[in-house]
Amino acid sequence: MSRRGENIYFRKDQRWEGRYQKGKTLDGKTKYGSVYGKTYNEVRRKLYPLRVKYQDIRECYGEVAIGMGEWCDTWLDEVKENVEPATFSSYEHKLRTYILPHLENYHLNELTLEIVQELVSRWKKQPLAPSSIRVNIQVLKNCLNKAIRQGFMKQNPCEGVKLPKKEPKKQQALSLKKQQRLEKAALSYPKQKGLPIIFALHTGLRIGEVAALKWENVDFENNIIYITHTAQRVRTGNRHIKTKIICRATKTQASTRIIPMGTLVRKWLWEYRKKKSGPFVFSTREGLCEPRLMTYHLHQICKKAKLGRIHFHQLRHTFATRCVEAKADISSISGLLGHSSTQMTLDVYTHSLLSPKIDAIQLMEAAVS
Repeated sequence: MSRRGENIYFRKDQRWEGRYQKGKTLDGKTKYGSVYGKTYNEVRRKLYPLRVKYQDIRECYGEVAIGMGEWCDTWLDEVKENVEPATFSSYEHKLRTYILPHLENYHLNELTLEIVQELVSRWKKQPLAPSSIRVNIQVLKNCLNKAIRQGFMKQNPCEGVKLPKKEPKKQQALSLKKQQRLEKAALSYPKQKGLPIIFALHTGLRIGEVAALKWENVDFENNIIYITHTAQRVRTGNRHIKTKIICRATKTQASTRIIPMGTLVRKWLWEYRKKKSGPFVFSTREGLCEPRLMTYHLHQICKKAKLGRIHFHQLRHTFATRCVEAKADISSISGLLGHSSTQMTLDVYTHSLLSPKIDAIQLMEAAVS
């Protein structure tokens, strides 16, 4: 028969049930797990290792046994007010798409380094890019750090996880000949819908910055463009309207910048302005010309020019590479691109900077041969 304090009971369904402590809920109540068996001794045998296991878990990892799904919802509610809508949408998407499907059945104090490492292995097999795996782990780490600060966990299982090596960035700038073919096709594209492509090639703006640009930020008198906002499509969490376009201030001080208009850009915009009404430079009947529509037009123009598939961000890399090739100083290029530091520009465009160094070596060898 059961003894006092064993937490083993005979049930009405003629089975025996044993309970063990898994931890505490957020309001301090004890959370139990249960095992079942046909006999008292069977349940007692099952119960002993579980009690030892969860005693170790509570001592090493923390007392709180809240489910990961509940904790992630709590964390998202708290960060929602402190981050940009696009950032919140990214956090939520990564948690619900990549993290919770594998961890939802665990409690906070059950998570270990081994469990998180196994999650990384699963992502590799999907396969997810190393950069995506690193971002997912960072989101999970931030989420669990909040639990540590509140005393719900003793250590973060993301610490010490072995992550895949960072992939070297391959900035695929267009060659000058391909750029010329692309520009020719874009200029002849119907209804001047290729102008955003030309504009990006000659200003180095990000696609969201091109989409969010308003006429009030184009100063024809001083030949200056003010970059103050960016447009982005984000998830809403609404199953009827899954995404929406938001236009917000640029994220960093470096991204808020002034771009001088070159002669060609000014000419194109001046002629384009005469045919346009509405606040946005590149617009549709509904408002701004959103990034994915610009991307669609880019792909159509690439087909027309018989070029391979080009990503819109390659236009920005092409602009930067042309600047480097023209021997513009790195500080100016960094400012035009809206980079936070010149080191970032150097890290991204090292391959372009090699060309003058190669020329220097060849000149040296010619001089001494």
